[in-house]
Amino acid sequence: MNQYDDLVLARITGATAERKRSVDTEDQKLETIRKLLAKAERAATSYEADVYNSKAAEIMAKHGVDAAMVASSGEKQDVIGSRRITMTDPYSTEKATLAGCVAATSNCRVVRHPGFGRGQTAAVTVMGFESDLNRVELTYTSLLLQATRSLTRQRPPAWSKESTTAFRRTWLIGFAAEVHRRLTDAGTSAVRDHDAQLTAGRPSAALVLADRRSLVDRAYDEQFGNLRTARPRKLSGTGYRAGAEAGRRADVGHKRVESVRRAIDRG
Repeated sequence: MNQYDDLVLARITGATAERKRSVDTEDQKLETIRKLLAKAERAATSYEADVYNSKAAEIMAKHGVDAAMVASSGEKQDVIGSRRITMTDPYSTEKATLAGCVAATSNCRVVRHPGFGRGQTAAVTVMGFESDLNRVELTYTSLLLQATRSLTRQRPPAWSKESTTAFRRTWLIGFAAEVHRRLTDAGTSAVRDHDAQLTAGRPSAALVLADRRSLVDRAYDEQFGNLRTARPRKLSGTGYRAGAEAGRRADVGHKRVESVRRAIDRG
């Protein structure tokens, strides 16, 4: 083997090692997020769950920006794909709304596949870059578990004549809307923090993410452009406010929560 062959082999070996490090780093970040969400699912109080969820949202948003920037530099391939997520009754359409809210904050698009019954949803297809799809699937699965656990305790006021089903439908919609707000805020902060440290000659995260959104929109239109937009649903329940409160940031000034937050930051 001559000197030229040695140089080529070194470059190939180095590129392979770099790709492996990139994959390992992404796996580590996703594992950290998975552990935080698992702790939120098992939290003894809503305060603790909020701290774990907030930290997970912060890391997810930063990971999304980092993955986009790495892909834009050509260091790692990130292709557009799709994932089909099955919805189950009861409240399959409201669960689909939650999936759509999570997906929208990760620059993904969603198609809802109606079920056989009236108002049912069989599944949703999420389209986006693979790194974003991984975050969507992980986040949705955890939030659905948390929402389902809370949902079983939800009842309309005793004095009202409202059905429990109607109340719980709107509760889930309120929960999903608040999740969307929180994840959107985390994403905005991650982009702002990244671009505040931007060096000359490097593209901004805001620009890179906008380009990725355009590519996802184009792929979505090519595959699903002939679909009609569903008409807005009219729900009669009054659980929206209670659901939004369940998805809203809790009082992190609580002493027990502060101890949890310090433990997270140390770990």
